[in-house]
Amino acid sequence: MDSPAVIEVTGLTKRFGAGVLAVDDLSFTVRRGQVVGLLGPNGAGKTTTLRALLGLIRPTSGTMAIFGEIVRPGIAVLSRVGALVEGPGFVPHLSGRRNLELYWRANGMAVSEAHLEHCLDVSGLGPSADRKVKTYSHGMRQRLGYAQALLGKPDLLVLDEPVNGLDPRQIVEVRESLLRIGASGTTILLSSHLLSEVEQTCSHVVVVHHGRLMQSGTVAEVTASVASAYLEVDNAGGAIALLAALPGVRSVEPSPPGIVVQLDGAKRSDLVAALVGAGLRVDTVTPRRSLEDAFLELVGEHSV
Repeated sequence: MDSPAVIEVTGLTKRFGAGVLAVDDLSFTVRRGQVVGLLGPNGAGKTTTLRALLGLIRPTSGTMAIFGEIVRPGIAVLSRVGALVEGPGFVPHLSGRRNLELYWRANGMAVSEAHLEHCLDVSGLGPSADRKVKTYSHGMRQRLGYAQALLGKPDLLVLDEPVNGLDPRQIVEVRESLLRIGASGTTILLSSHLLSEVEQTCSHVVVVHHGRLMQSGTVAEVTASVASAYLEVDNAGGAIALLAALPGVRSVEPSPPGIVVQLDGAKRSDLVAALVGAGLRVDTVTPRRSLEDAFLELVGEHSV
């Protein structure tokens, strides 16, 4: 049985001005406990969708519901949502900690209910939490925004590019914290350009392009729609030239120490037969399906 819906987006359409159609009849559902990646090229409508979901902008048409309640500006159910959308905004001459305290109090709640130390610990700010925000780097501001979204241990997290501006170590820390938060039962909807991070973090994905839904489902379901193979051979250059001309092969790219072949009808056995027939030795043949492969297949390689 499916778990209850936490987010229901139905026929969402948003136009800006006379001719800009940012979101076009978009529908998807996020269920309790899922960690969902909202994917799409720049201009696909991801941030517009998240802003509409949080009641920050009004849709042209369509409905959005959170925990069964239709979204309107200021509805009480939004108190159960932590959000980081379009970058955080803080008072520069106050410390990170003080900014979080004032933000929480502005919502009429006691600081003791914010779980402030926990949020600062998860964000990895450390002693920097007591420095003035005007001294923060972009990555530190991003981590403070992440801590703000976690205040009160919300039932739903909505995050727009949560690792934007972070270094590789910090990205891993945020990934691991999201995995822990998701495992605890919190529902998460996040957008990201880092497809490898989404593949490691999310249980489900929603792919949009030009504001329209292209595909949604579990990560396994979406990646299964694209077939590819990884091979290691004794002559990679010769193998690339040979396989690129083989019927049923979409593309061949180097991926040291081997090559990756995008299949369009051909089978792995066909690749091996062609290589062996040409006198090349094949050391490794494995299926390879990544979220990046599926994404490029859905939106087009030149749309990223």
